[in-house]
Amino acid sequence: MTQAEMDDMRSNLGLDRPVYEQYFVWVKKIVLHGDFGFSFNYNKPVLAVVKQYMGLTLVVSLVTMVFQYLIAIPVGIYTAVKQYSAGDYFFSGLSFIGMATPNFLLAIILMFLSYTWFGDPLLGLFSNEYVNAPWSMDKVVDLAKHLVIPVIVIGLASTADLIRVMRGQMLDELNKPNVVTARAKGVSETKILLKYPTRAALNPIVSTFGWSLSSVFTGSTITAIVLNLPIQGPVMYNALLGQDMYLAGSWLLFMALLTVLGTLISDILLAWLDPKIRTEFRGN
Repeated sequence: MTQAEMDDMRSNLGLDRPVYEQYFVWVKKIVLHGDFGFSFNYNKPVLAVVKQYMGLTLVVSLVTMVFQYLIAIPVGIYTAVKQYSAGDYFFSGLSFIGMATPNFLLAIILMFLSYTWFGDPLLGLFSNEYVNAPWSMDKVVDLAKHLVIPVIVIGLASTADLIRVMRGQMLDELNKPNVVTARAKGVSETKILLKYPTRAALNPIVSTFGWSLSSVFTGSTITAIVLNLPIQGPVMYNALLGQDMYLAGSWLLFMALLTVLGTLISDILLAWLDPKIRTEFRGN
């Protein structure tokens, strides 16, 4: 390219303006026209790239979050109720191993085991014959099969952390006066457990939903590269390496929106779980 052509491109992209002015022009185009800019790496509009990868990214993120909570909450309750039992020691040890094991190493181990046992390392999210195939029940089943390793790898560290939090909170709540009173009145242990300690212990779990949503959404980059997953992590990484500013900025914007959305959901769930919060809200 000639210098004149480069100067003309710089002017068209607005790179000859101050950074703050470039930012407000970009935001203005998003708000008024839904134009997130042009991706230099993919040579197409940013919105087209986002649409291409956002769906699968959300699927992986949401399934991972469901996996985390379905495992962490029951295990946390069990280890608190059965404190110092063999099961408590087993799950506690497993939690520490999960927190200490690097995601990429666990991904490699699971791929090796999958290849050894089933003859398929389960790379990517689809088998070769389903990558460009239209959606069907067979493709959904194939996606579910390939989700096993990513969900375990991405979710294990956070699951282990949530188990520790849930266990600690349950231990604090199990001997509170309201629990002792309910037990003295002859209320069944199962009803006491679900109505009082568990409900109170869920507060810190629910309150972290906002950043958990964004961390799952963004925390899978290394795992996604190792497993060759067509999701947001590698796209964001390549955008930063290639200085694809509009694509990188757009992903950051979506992550911020997810954090705000997750925080709103956390507040709603907290108001539903904790009667004190509802009372304070009505009083104000």
